[in-house]
Amino acid sequence: MTKKPVRHIMGISGGKDSAALAIYMRDKVPAMEYFFADTGAELPETLEFIDIMEDYLGKKIKRLNQHRGFEHYLKLHNNLLPTAKSRWCTLNLKLLPFEKLVKNDEAITYVAIRADEPQREGYLSKKPNIKACYPFKEAGLVKDDILQILKESGVGLPQYYQWRSRSGCYFCFFQRKEEWVGLSENHPDLFEKARYYEQYHKEKGHRYTWSPGESLDDLIARASEIKQKSASRITQKKAKNLMEAVLMADEDDPEDQACLICHL
Repeated sequence: MTKKPVRHIMGISGGKDSAALAIYMRDKVPAMEYFFADTGAELPETLEFIDIMEDYLGKKIKRLNQHRGFEHYLKLHNNLLPTAKSRWCTLNLKLLPFEKLVKNDEAITYVAIRADEPQREGYLSKKPNIKACYPFKEAGLVKDDILQILKESGVGLPQYYQWRSRSGCYFCFFQRKEEWVGLSENHPDLFEKARYYEQYHKEKGHRYTWSPGESLDDLIARASEIKQKSASRITQKKAKNLMEAVLMADEDDPEDQACLICHL
């Protein structure tokens, strides 16, 4: 019986690092398979960026979770919202779909962690048939290199960087306060949906809020104060706007320690 060849698989999250890695590896591994774990709660800008990446790569990016998105798993969890400590969203919408894609095939997964992120590992499967590879670390590539790759390719950065520092679900609990304000201004319909989830959660006797320490109603009531603090932080970084401040950010900042498989 002929042994199946090793599969080369890369997840594209909609973030800058995974996009840059896909561009970097495109001609190095022609047999690369690409996938995007669509949670059903993605920003429009993220979905647009995945389409841009698909055009650039000249190869189909397989969409996972086509029939079972966030709403499906929310019902299975008795409408208990995911939290930073209980990330059933990551497990069910990112990790398990990836392992289902690989099955029992021998595979190498390419992880977009840079050489200037020594403290990060990303998702490491416990399945013995899946091995992780870190091309940026091996090549010594850092954030400036990644930005250069995106610039030279013509792909550029996802548009959500105009008001947000990461990809992931629109209600991601790792968002900064100012990013929630940004969601309310750029996608009021999605903000209202996140607010509905939170209120329904409260009606069921639960106390969890998307943004630590306050409800979205309380947060948006002080939007001016939050925006003022954000503007002050941008000024302190000597940046012209949020996108520039994000790209200058120290990623050891505790506020930026989000789930890597969602945001790389």
